[in-house]
Amino acid sequence: MSQPTDVRNVAIIAHVDHGKTTLVDAMFRHAGTFRANQKVQERVMDSDDQERERGITILAKNTNLTWQGVRVNLVDTPGHADFGGQVERTLSMADAALLLVDAYEGPMPQTRFVLRKAFERGLRVLVMVNKVDRPDARPDEVLNEVFDLFVDLGAHDEQLEFPVVYGSGRDGWAVHEVGEDGNDLGPLFEMLLQHVPRPTGDPDAPLQFQAATIEHDDFLGRLGIGRVVRGTLRAGMRVTACRPGEAARPPLAIKQLLRFEGLKRVAVDEVTAGEIAVVGGLDDLGVGDTLCPAESPDPLPVIALEEPTLSMVFQVNNSPFSGKEGKYVTSRQIKARLELAALRDVALHVVETPSPDAYEVKGRGIMHLGVLVENMRREGFEFSVGKPHVILKEIDGVPHEPYERAVVEVPGEAAGKIIEYLGRRRGEMTHMEPLGSQTRIEFLAPSRGLLGARTAILTLSQGEAIFSHVFDQWRPDQGVIPRRTTGVLVSDRAGDVVPYALFSLADRGDFFVAPGDPVYEGMIVGANNKDNDLPVNVCREKKLTNMRAAGRDDNVKLSPPRVMSLEESLEYIEEDELLEVTPTALRLRKRMLLEHERKKEQRKQKAGKV
Repeated sequence: MSQPTDVRNVAIIAHVDHGKTTLVDAMFRHAGTFRANQKVQERVMDSDDQERERGITILAKNTNLTWQGVRVNLVDTPGHADFGGQVERTLSMADAALLLVDAYEGPMPQTRFVLRKAFERGLRVLVMVNKVDRPDARPDEVLNEVFDLFVDLGAHDEQLEFPVVYGSGRDGWAVHEVGEDGNDLGPLFEMLLQHVPRPTGDPDAPLQFQAATIEHDDFLGRLGIGRVVRGTLRAGMRVTACRPGEAARPPLAIKQLLRFEGLKRVAVDEVTAGEIAVVGGLDDLGVGDTLCPAESPDPLPVIALEEPTLSMVFQVNNSPFSGKEGKYVTSRQIKARLELAALRDVALHVVETPSPDAYEVKGRGIMHLGVLVENMRREGFEFSVGKPHVILKEIDGVPHEPYERAVVEVPGEAAGKIIEYLGRRRGEMTHMEPLGSQTRIEFLAPSRGLLGARTAILTLSQGEAIFSHVFDQWRPDQGVIPRRTTGVLVSDRAGDVVPYALFSLADRGDFFVAPGDPVYEGMIVGANNKDNDLPVNVCREKKLTNMRAAGRDDNVKLSPPRVMSLEESLEYIEEDELLEVTPTALRLRKRMLLEHERKKEQRKQKAGKV
């Protein structure tokens, strides 16, 4: 069996904001991928608008650089567990993983999630302790925490003997020992070439290529990105897409074959075993499909994915403002867009509901579904979404719900409030330790209890908390968990918001709308100070007499409206409420817009409980 000797396939894994994408920029510069005078944007791998705005990696990406004659294929994986479906697929293209850990924060929950996936695939893991130039860096303690995490995740002896370098991705240097002077990333590249195993696979054997990611190109159509496990993939060759237990599909010719060269895709005639390739022109190719010779189909096992933990219903917008701001508003257009999203991301599941205008979408978490909602609104879609629900799983006849491992880093004086809050939401504190001026607290809590928790924790800590969580295990259903403790202020008529009305209602609660905003009956305009819903008139103008001038009340002082992000809005709404999503606005509303209909429904529910 012959083996390619000049290729290394490495996946880079890290927690959100530990500097992974910035390090890739520095690796490009060190390897000479960019010209000396070439202007490139920061975080060049973050190609999606939301990635650059949020500062996180959402889509797994492939790139390539060459150092000392060796082709290094890099797989940039998402750092957030909500996008774990991307991680599980892209790790199949790697032979080893580079774990990047912040020299102050150390391993975080998202690190645990991605690392566990790497160990499940038997990958060798290399470690870089990043940001050691921070004034509060504690590299030795962090390295011990990494070792403890490896042991906790069941790493075998060879994986526990991991190589490590220290450095700064932002400044582009790495060293073998703390305290050494670093000039460049040479030690990091040396570690990669020495410890990442060469890919195996016989280039002369029958072809096996497994698609790990599906993309769409306006000119080439569907693109499949994956690894050639064995054999040689050639442009124009006829192949069949197959899966275990299914009949092979009719053979098709590969119209286009590409390979990654730096940040570009370059057309090539062939790609051999061990390399990562991009295949174009196969319209029925799906994630996990194996391309084989038409005469000898031999599919690889389908890439295993964890089950979704959260679901949300997307439906046609039926508010009084429907169709005024969006370009795509019909159920047919919404369904087509959701099916396209599920095709590209196999961690998303789209299920039809009894209503022809509504579709249930299942995903990994609030951020996973929130990114889909935000992408759709930016593309011109207008729709409504309901309250997210945790998906229950029946094990041995008992309903189980997902539990997550949550970590909160918070100033010491706010730790008690956080512990009390998460305790009310069925959270179990498993660990607590001082971390400089901060306190790190770990919890095991049901996913339901963490819906809406991020906003509350930031409020309790005056905005200083760092909060992250990741799926850990299934546990028996823990019953009712208290959620929102206050009611809402609901507009009782249509019109434009008037300053005088807001000023006179200021003691009722916090408002979500500003003067001049259009509202309609049934639209939620604020949070009530009490636990009931209250209809209010935010359009009321002051009655004028000949004793007062019309301009006397123009200078009323109002508190600024409370502006919630998309994820905060999704966490805020309750069963009887919807979030109206348009390209220009996010509006909270009641499912039943008319007050008498809501009261009638409440009476029916009370009668049913009795």
